[in-house]
Amino acid sequence: MKKVLFALSALAMVACTSKQQCQLPLADKANFAKEVDGKQVSLFTIKNDAGVTAQITNYGGRIVNLFVPDKNGAFQDVVMGFDNLDQYQSSNDGLYFGALIGRYGNRIGGASFKIGEETFNVDANERRNSLHGGKKGYFAVVWDGKQLNDSTLELSYLSADGEAGFPGNLNVKVVYTITKCNAIKIEYFAETDKPTVCNLTNHSFFNLSGDASTTINDHVLMINADSYTPVDWSLIPTGEIASLDNTPLDFRTPTAIGERIDKAHGYDHNYVLNDSVKCCKSGLTLAATVTSPVSGITMKVLTNEPGLQFYSGNFISGKETGKYGKLYPRRGALCLETQHFPDSPNKENFPSVVLNPGEKYYSVCVYAFCNKECCEKDGNKECCEKENCENK
Repeated sequence: MKKVLFALSALAMVACTSKQQCQLPLADKANFAKEVDGKQVSLFTIKNDAGVTAQITNYGGRIVNLFVPDKNGAFQDVVMGFDNLDQYQSSNDGLYFGALIGRYGNRIGGASFKIGEETFNVDANERRNSLHGGKKGYFAVVWDGKQLNDSTLELSYLSADGEAGFPGNLNVKVVYTITKCNAIKIEYFAETDKPTVCNLTNHSFFNLSGDASTTINDHVLMINADSYTPVDWSLIPTGEIASLDNTPLDFRTPTAIGERIDKAHGYDHNYVLNDSVKCCKSGLTLAATVTSPVSGITMKVLTNEPGLQFYSGNFISGKETGKYGKLYPRRGALCLETQHFPDSPNKENFPSVVLNPGEKYYSVCVYAFCNKECCEKDGNKECCEKENCENK
């Protein structure tokens, strides 16, 4: 039995250099080859020349695997998920592993909002509130997939007028790219034929140690924010934008997640990002940096969005068996979701999420992975610094 467990844990780690073809433990495409709602589900693989590889299914646009190098050059799978479609379908409620989220990421209080004088009632799927687009948000639909090249995947979806109660036909396109500097870049595009609300994000669960059977309490996190949006008992913002001073939510100084997690009663908070720290190449805001002391993997989050939802896996049950036969523990992963603020349609003082006909929605999130060895290898130092927003 011990030998079997060792073999399973070793599957997530493959040692190789950027000059070698890595034999990664990729998910079997046959496990995703199925029709859902009359559309074909597939599993796509994108990668860069250094071997950084992601597998993404067009069922919910979910990132199934993401392999990046650790401090020793071993490739680690750093996202939670399942190795087959059936588990994703049976685990929709409350997990959202790796999924695209829309039409409205996060919560809408009372599952209703107004645009002008017209009130719209949308799916209530978390008590009286709407969460992540309702009972069948974008996480549970089949997108049209097109692999543009070895490193780029395009997904598209027509979200019909009235779907889940949202107004307007919304044409959505999401482009995933594995960049040459070991990042996964997610770009969101949308257009509508009626005034609507739009707030798209990705719900990947990260454990940078490469061992998702452990917690992320030892991960060291920095969030580039001085304030946050406090919430009521149902996790709906009160409308206040409050200082992080003297709270257990303050991550301006890099801090181990577990150091104050119980004082915060777990993290599921929207941070108001400081837009003063820009990436020197892209102009994006540096939202957060997180490092696993075990693997040495650092992930930096870059975005053009005003907010970041930090979630510490509070509702992972500890009973879910994921990839490689591993049991996922409570607080076994963290989410860093770039976004507009929760309940923005009902908060006039929050940045607007209204999208009008003729306007083009564009959002971008970059999850960039690098470490000292990566940056110094193969002349990548300058590239990694720019991609990871190292200011001089």
